Amino acid sequence: MKFPRHALAAAALAAAAFPSIAQPLKAEVIHWWTSGGESAAAKTLAEAYKAQGGIWVDTAIALGEQARSVAINRIAGGNPPTAAQFNTTQQFRDIVDQGLLNNVDAVAQRDGWDKFLPEAVLQAIKVKGHYYAAPVNIHNMSWFWYSKAAFKKAGIAEEPRNFDELFVALDKLKAAGLVPLAHGGQPWQDGIVFTATLAHYGGRDLYLKVFRDRDTKAIMGEDFKKVLLAFKKLQGYTDKGSPGRNWNDATAMLISGRAGVQIMGDWAKGEFAQAKQEAGKDYGCSPGFGPSAPYIIQGDVMVFPKTDKPDQIKAQQLLASVITQPATQVAFSTKKGSIPIRTDVDVSKMDLCAQMGVAAMKDKSRHLANGEIYITPDQNGALQDVLTSYWNRNLPVEKVQKDIVNALKS
Repeated sequence: MKFPRHALAAAALAAAAFPSIAQPLKAEVIHWWTSGGESAAAKTLAEAYKAQGGIWVDTAIALGEQARSVAINRIAGGNPPTAAQFNTTQQFRDIVDQGLLNNVDAVAQRDGWDKFLPEAVLQAIKVKGHYYAAPVNIHNMSWFWYSKAAFKKAGIAEEPRNFDELFVALDKLKAAGLVPLAHGGQPWQDGIVFTATLAHYGGRDLYLKVFRDRDTKAIMGEDFKKVLLAFKKLQGYTDKGSPGRNWNDATAMLISGRAGVQIMGDWAKGEFAQAKQEAGKDYGCSPGFGPSAPYIIQGDVMVFPKTDKPDQIKAQQLLASVITQPATQVAFSTKKGSIPIRTDVDVSKMDLCAQMGVAAMKDKSRHLANGEIYITPDQNGALQDVLTSYWNRNLPVEKVQKDIVNALKS
């Protein structure tokens, strides 16, 4: 069948005017959400993006450091993904400074991000007046998780209310033949245990003196020495299988009742959910000790590599908008174990632990930025090296104090 030339021309003009009809906005997303709970959470983002006319191309890479490395190499090599996961830290500051990211100012301003985002999150995503990342969620890296079955077997009637009671509970778990502290012996996990000890044993002021101020006098002081000694004492409650263990495998030890306690971010809750365990019934959770405990604000963001392709820019902006919408926020956090970045969403159906987190976020006096907000990735890497060495070896605490001073100067 032949068509008149004017009809063919009109069809061509229509296709050019409405490219989104013929070509949905395709977004390749690099991320490290590979555990059971994380994968379920990532699927909610993909479904939300698809529901608004996009195509999500999933590139999941195990381990955050590896995923970030792949993303940066692809950006530098001229083959960038549409978006890539980073943490709410300074991790992506270098590629911002090098002009390798697109901003999403149009979305942030239209949707009013400044009105609902906590200051610690804005501090990470807003650089020189521009929004270079879309916040996905809020995590607290220093939750304490308890196996109800293990506590019952060890004769522990109540969950610890301070560090002294935590050590008593760990002793009882050990006496009962259980693994007291389920831990994955990887540098970033050692760092989480240290951060939790510093914030909840050392206190808010000392935490800020170490991370924000890098105060040599405070780091060399007696209070910080006590923090390091408590941190090292925790290592004595881990098992021989700890070195190299993945975090979710440590969580599985609590789920099975083989271990009693884990110190890990609230993403661990996604693993409990996958195992059909219920907060308050099968496991306990605490974002610290007491109603005024610091709540360390961390989280995940999506950054958007530089591109001048109109369809990719549109895909980036659509993705930034979808990620931060109320319904997406609740669906993602329910699976992930985090809490929404927004305070204007209905969280009434979220679990006990999420309710604790939401309540903490409503009290700004409890807000405490993740230490990586204050230090560079190089400084953080040097600090983790010192902490992991101390965790695994018998070193004089005074030497560790000096090494931390030097690490935070690098």
